[in-house]
Amino acid sequence: MINHITAVEFLDRALVLPVIDVRSEKEYLQGHIPGAINLPLFNNEERAVVGTLYNNSGREASVLKGLELVGPKLADFVKQLHKITDQKQLLIYCWRGGMRSENMAWLFQVAGYEVFVMEGGYKAYRRLIRERLSQPANIIILGGLTGSGKTELLHLLGLMDEQVLDLEKLACHKGSVFGGFGQPGQPTSEQFENDIFAAWGNIDPSRTVWIEDESRMIGNVIIPEPLFEKMNHAVMIMVETGKEQRICRLVGEYSEFNKQELQKAVMKISEKLGGTNTKTALVAIDAGDFETVTSLVLSYYDKTYNHSVLKRVNQEIYPVSIESNDPIKNATLILETGKSIKRNTF
Repeated sequence: MINHITAVEFLDRALVLPVIDVRSEKEYLQGHIPGAINLPLFNNEERAVVGTLYNNSGREASVLKGLELVGPKLADFVKQLHKITDQKQLLIYCWRGGMRSENMAWLFQVAGYEVFVMEGGYKAYRRLIRERLSQPANIIILGGLTGSGKTELLHLLGLMDEQVLDLEKLACHKGSVFGGFGQPGQPTSEQFENDIFAAWGNIDPSRTVWIEDESRMIGNVIIPEPLFEKMNHAVMIMVETGKEQRICRLVGEYSEFNKQELQKAVMKISEKLGGTNTKTALVAIDAGDFETVTSLVLSYYDKTYNHSVLKRVNQEIYPVSIESNDPIKNATLILETGKSIKRNTF
């Protein structure tokens, strides 16, 4: 007997059981449940053939073609599963919890496994994400101009047993045109949402969640609308540091990268920098004068950031001046400020 369970039950069991995604490779790469292993019933080309046949000739013809394609692979599926897990229980999902997951569940059940299939499939999982991310949360936004050390402070708050949601880490990008330097390739926006949801599942809604201030887009991925709305309505603690401190931090972070790549990044904002500033920045990169480059770029990013702050729905902003070189002391100051703020969940 195949066990059919809800998306909520599925994710609870996924904490201890292997999860098998039986959709095509293309579907899996577009977005999948974090931790799921792809074992496609049909590969990309086979899925296209079966889908086209279904549209042109109906269900019976597509089912027969599907059986013809899958038949020779049945034993190999079981062999692959043996390599994936030595547990005798597993979870399976496809797009809608239909024929693909049912067929694979039947096969693995015959092979001696107890199988749980997600009702509604990946589509139900995606719906659950939006529902959960729409629920109220107690958020504090950590804001500040580029180079003010927000990310480091966020990480230190995490080490102090505070709840943090590190969107830049999940996005594999730091937000600016230089934000992809030293980062792995970005996920799709869909996978980004899935990864956010996986992190969000570990958060206690009764406690504060610290999130760094971000634009709606981080590189090429988009913050899910329900979460971005909450961020927009949350109070903000604004980290204030001197420009020289910020320049020093950014030079240390980016000067090690390839000069040509840095120049390409500068060219992406050349229209905003202006012709003279762009030329000066490019020459400075060639000369290894990264302080000059950073100062010019910050002039643009500071204006952009200040403008974005003015567009926030919640203008309840608490500035915190950071003057110490002791990161623990600074994070403690931020935490104490956060505890002093009375705020509502959204």
